[in-house]
Amino acid sequence: MIRPTPPYPLIYEPLLRLALAEDLGRAGDITSEAILPIEAIATAKLVARRGGSIAGLPMAERVFALLDPGVQFEAQVSDGDGVTAQTTLARVSGPARAILTGERTALNLLGHLSGIATATRALVHAVAGTHARIVCTRKTTPGLRVLEKYAVRCGGGSNHRFGLDDAVLIKDNHLVAAGGVQPAIERARSLVGHLVKIECEVQTMAQLEEALAAGVDAILLDNMTPPELADAVRRIRGRAIAEASGGITLETVRAVAESGVNLISVGWITHSAPTLDVALDFDE
Repeated sequence: MIRPTPPYPLIYEPLLRLALAEDLGRAGDITSEAILPIEAIATAKLVARRGGSIAGLPMAERVFALLDPGVQFEAQVSDGDGVTAQTTLARVSGPARAILTGERTALNLLGHLSGIATATRALVHAVAGTHARIVCTRKTTPGLRVLEKYAVRCGGGSNHRFGLDDAVLIKDNHLVAAGGVQPAIERARSLVGHLVKIECEVQTMAQLEEALAAGVDAILLDNMTPPELADAVRRIRGRAIAEASGGITLETVRAVAESGVNLISVGWITHSAPTLDVALDFDE
C-alpha cells in the first residue's frame, strides 16, 4: 500500500492554533495549572477504543508540540493503517500540563479524521474488484477541507476538487443559468486554460449525448439507478470519465460500481462519517 503523504504543517498549523486558542479561551487551562506543578512530567498513550483506519497522527503530534516543544510523541502505527480495538496509536511523554491541555484538541482531530478514513475504507472494500474509485466532494467542514481530504486518502479513497479553482464542474444550476448543456460547455471551453478539465453534470440521456457531443472530459451522472448508469457507460464508450453521484450508501455502492463507472463520489464520508472513538490514557 502506498501511504498518503500528509499536508505540509505550514498548511494546517493555523487550523491547530485556532482550535487551541478556542479551547484555551482568555485564561488558559486553569484546571491543569491549578493542580499540577509546572515541572510535573507524565507519560500517556493514545488508544483506539474500537477498530478502524487511522488518520491524523501528525496533526495530533503538532498540537502537543505547539503547546510545549518538550512533549515527545512516538507513533506506534501510521496514518492509513487499520487497527483493532484497544490498539495503542502513540506514546506521549513530557510536561504534564501541556499533555492535558492539548488532549481534547488532539483527540477531536484524530477521532474525526480517523472516522473519515474508516468510512472511506469500508466503501473502498465494498467496490474491490471493480474499476471504480471512491472519491470525496467539497461537502467538508469549513476550514478543515485539507485535513478531511487527507483522511479520505488515508482510507484508500481519492480526492475530487479541492476548490472551485481546480477544474470546471458544470452543475444543474449552471445549466439553468447558462441556457443548457451545449452553451455552458462551449463558454467554459472558450475561457479556461488548456490544462483545465471540464466536467458536466447530467440527469438524462439526452443531456449526456449533448455533453459528449460538446467534448467534455468527464460526465457526472447524477442520481441514476445502476441500470441507468450501465446504459450511460455504454453510451460514453470511454470518451469521457464516468462519475456516479447522489445518495450512494455502503449498501448500494457495489451495484453502482458494477455499472462500469470510473468514479463514485460520496459526500457523507466527509460531512457525516461517525467519529472513531480514541482516548488518551495517563500511565499510573
